[in-house]
Amino acid sequence: MRIQRVPSKWAKTEVILLNHSLTPYIPDTRKYDPEALSEMLGLYETVYIKPDRGTYGSGVMRAERRSLNLTPSGTEKSGENEGEDSHSSILYILRYDTKAQAYRSIEELHQAIAERTQGRFYLIQRGISLLCYKKHPFDLRVLVQKSPEGRWETTGLIGRVAAPQKIVTNYHNGGRVLSVEALLKEHMKQNERLAMITHLKNLGVDTGHQLETAFPGMKEIGLDVAMDDHYDLWILEVNTLPSLVVFKMFDDKSIYRKIHQYAAAYGRAGFSSPSTSLRRKPLARSH
Repeated sequence: MRIQRVPSKWAKTEVILLNHSLTPYIPDTRKYDPEALSEMLGLYETVYIKPDRGTYGSGVMRAERRSLNLTPSGTEKSGENEGEDSHSSILYILRYDTKAQAYRSIEELHQAIAERTQGRFYLIQRGISLLCYKKHPFDLRVLVQKSPEGRWETTGLIGRVAAPQKIVTNYHNGGRVLSVEALLKEHMKQNERLAMITHLKNLGVDTGHQLETAFPGMKEIGLDVAMDDHYDLWILEVNTLPSLVVFKMFDDKSIYRKIHQYAAAYGRAGFSSPSTSLRRKPLARSH
């Protein structure tokens, strides 16, 4: 059986939301339209607008709602002009790549977003305030694979630290890859870190089981998981063609060996078992 890939983020989100034990891990996510933009920015200070299909953080935008106290002259109130009367004003910031633009109304903001989406299907998702490592936000990738015996197993955990001024953490967008242990060391004691790692592994397996109910040919998934200031976990999205080679960076080479072994067992392209590789290697000719 071919490995089933599901490129639609919305399709995967809908299936995960059918499992009530997983629902608390999914940030408010909706189909993008002007009404959703207005309502979501009324509820949350930050939202992400992302293409329904796409990888490596390509096409992702972040919109922010800012409340400003302005003086009658239109300048932002500060210590120098605190004697002047002021009124509150809303400003909307749109960020993408390393750029940022400001808009005075939700209509102007939507118009700017529409120019970038070009009518394609996009989602809008509540922004999660990411935990930071040395002042840089990070998220986590949880790799879950089918074992040769057909059981879901979390085989890899890795952290991704955002590059300066970037709104996504992906390695392909300049992000750095670090071990989860190193990232959490700044925030948790050892026993808390171990408990969190177990939680992440279980979350990955539970997500694999749930997605398999709708997509029985699925063999591997990569969860992008955010951790907020309260150490709550949020599944931002699930990739059904996760990168495996990034796990080669570990000093413990047994991690990648297992990942490679499982990928070969379920037939991922480009991954063959060592015995198969040896059988296919041509014999050297004698001269």
